[in-house]
Amino acid sequence: MLSLRLKAIASFLEETDRIVDIGCDHAYLSIYLCQNSICQSVMASDVNPNALSNAIQNIKNAKLEKRIPTVLSDGLEKINQNLIDTIIISGMGTSTILHILKKMEQEKIKKVILQSNNDLYELRKEMKKLGFYLENEKVIYDKNHYYIVGKYTKTFRKYKKRELYYGIYHSENKKYYFYLKEKLNTIYQKIPKNYWKEKLILLYKKHLLKKYL
Repeated sequence: MLSLRLKAIASFLEETDRIVDIGCDHAYLSIYLCQNSICQSVMASDVNPNALSNAIQNIKNAKLEKRIPTVLSDGLEKINQNLIDTIIISGMGTSTILHILKKMEQEKIKKVILQSNNDLYELRKEMKKLGFYLENEKVIYDKNHYYIVGKYTKTFRKYKKRELYYGIYHSENKKYYFYLKEKLNTIYQKIPKNYWKEKLILLYKKHLLKKYL
């Protein structure tokens, strides 16, 4: 059964998309997309030979080896970007994701779906520099953990400062915003009194978050 996180990723896709799933792991997402005709094509890739071997076996078990090509590749290094227009990267850190996307041929890619494990502010900010803007986001709570899935396209939009820190506001995400509030409060309380600059930064972040509460 596909996880809520992977289903959220799938919800941002269209039947005309030509996808590469970077860091496909077991290829569960690629198989799901293919079985449900969610996209035009999907390619599964991973840098880890063992992970890709597992993915290949799962694809064979699903009898989809003729429809889901697999590539052993460090990010986009060995991916033929003439065959894709959509990139999916999930379950990695922001620095790794950005390192991978620096090899993206921007004129060929129309959409990027990302789920980073950390530093979402940096991710949203740097994606702007790459010419991709946050069009939509979903907050998923699964197995006692919050996952943020973002859809980035070339459609220009201006960001409010709080959107860079906390994403696009959705009223159904109130629990997540209160979770962030408690997290900021905990961090603030642990900062020594003489670290006034750090305290001011946290107060500013708390002020921005109030708009969402």
